[in-house]
Amino acid sequence: MAGGGDELKLLGMWASPFVLRVKLALSFKGLSYEYVEEDLRNKSDLLLSSNPVHKKVPVLIHNGKPVCESQIIVQYLDEVYSAAGPSFLPVDPYERAMARFWASFIDEKFLASWIKAGRGKTDEEKAEGLKLTFAAIETLEGAFKECSKGKPFFGGDSVGYLDIALGALVAWMHTAEVRHGLRLFDASRSPLLEKWVERFGKLDEVVAVLPDIDRLVEHAKVREAEVAAAAAGN
Repeated sequence: MAGGGDELKLLGMWASPFVLRVKLALSFKGLSYEYVEEDLRNKSDLLLSSNPVHKKVPVLIHNGKPVCESQIIVQYLDEVYSAAGPSFLPVDPYERAMARFWASFIDEKFLASWIKAGRGKTDEEKAEGLKLTFAAIETLEGAFKECSKGKPFFGGDSVGYLDIALGALVAWMHTAEVRHGLRLFDASRSPLLEKWVERFGKLDEVVAVLPDIDRLVEHAKVREAEVAAAAAGN
């Protein structure tokens, strides 16, 4: 629990994997906080003033001071609450640098190509996005083997920074499987990551904050229909 007069407030949107990343970090640290759901079509004055550069969620407000961007927030929580829960980042400077490198890879390569596969304007763009997604998964399979050193998580025996970075996408992976029959991590392509997803998803700290998959499926359908309608209007 946050103590010593600490006040934590998280501005978010329930379906955002980036917001879930922060919720996971807070859950593993065992920290209490106030959650404020934002309407991203009508952003609050608090969000706009707390993140005037990007105007996006998540924003963590700690004792009145805002911290923005999900990966930065997770690192901040790990430093400020180093005595609470597991340490997310390794002690060794080189291993810390590698964890940050792979976290960037997750967002800039894996997630970016997966989004391209889903939102490409043509079938060719979508196919290229899917090809790049599977290539990124192959690379992440190797990264897990290297980082975990034969243990259950990227962080070894306990959940670490990369488990949280990638784990925030697990709910949307399940959603993609329900909607499109697309299983991103499977035994033939990424057996280590397939087992990792199963282990990670069963952790109490994850179950406590993971969004409902059926609700995500419906949200994705609505969002897809809105995008299609907007494109047709152009």
